[in-house]
Amino acid sequence: HPTFPLQDNAPNLPATMADVEVEQQPIENEEEEDIEEEEEYEEEYEEEEEYVAAEPANAVKLFGKWSFDDIEVRDISLEDYIACKGPHAVFLPHTAGRYQKKRFRKSSCPIVERLVCCLMRKGRNNGKKLMAVRIVMHCLEIIHLSTDQNPIQVLVDAIINSGPREDSTRVGGAGVVRRQAVDMSPFRRVNYALYLIATGAREASFRNLKTMAEVLAEEIINAARGSSNSYAIKKKDEIERVAKSNR
Repeated sequence: HPTFPLQDNAPNLPATMADVEVEQQPIENEEEEDIEEEEEYEEEYEEEEEYVAAEPANAVKLFGKWSFDDIEVRDISLEDYIACKGPHAVFLPHTAGRYQKKRFRKSSCPIVERLVCCLMRKGRNNGKKLMAVRIVMHCLEIIHLSTDQNPIQVLVDAIINSGPREDSTRVGGAGVVRRQAVDMSPFRRVNYALYLIATGAREASFRNLKTMAEVLAEEIINAARGSSNSYAIKKKDEIERVAKSNR
């Protein structure tokens, strides 16, 4: 019988069953690794699901970031006039409410929205509420990066520290006028604090390279710390000093 030479490209067939098992082992190892990876991925996914489920779906957060739940008004007299709890928690400081229709109604306006409204001053800025909202949004972000605190809490502390507790008024008639020291109501303290913070920021940003958001954040942080670098704190001290001399 003629013999044919073996071809070089002939498939290398396993000689024994042991060789077959050796070849199958790497395939089994790969399958086990795939199963382990899938299990790890499922565990991570379950952990993420648990984390998401812990946060209530209807939690109201300002700009979708800052929670109102842990805000604390540390001055008991101003609790009713700094609106940041319950129904006053909002996603955006733009409720389009008619707060000027009745006296004292603006005390129920969310406190961040009141700051936004205070920024729309001097004729060229009248009515530009979306611009003011954007400034406040950037300002809160800067406050959080600088202090690592909830920026709403920092704003509330700044308002508490910036409101003068005593003022002087004009008393007398028939050409004899003198100043008399009087206590300031909590409602007026909040109004005056917002006015001073907004005015200080506006003056600081005028003809300055710093943006309005940056100077407003700086003003609020200094006011919250009670620092004399704040325009609002300096004005408050001056008003109280004049009132003290007129007692």
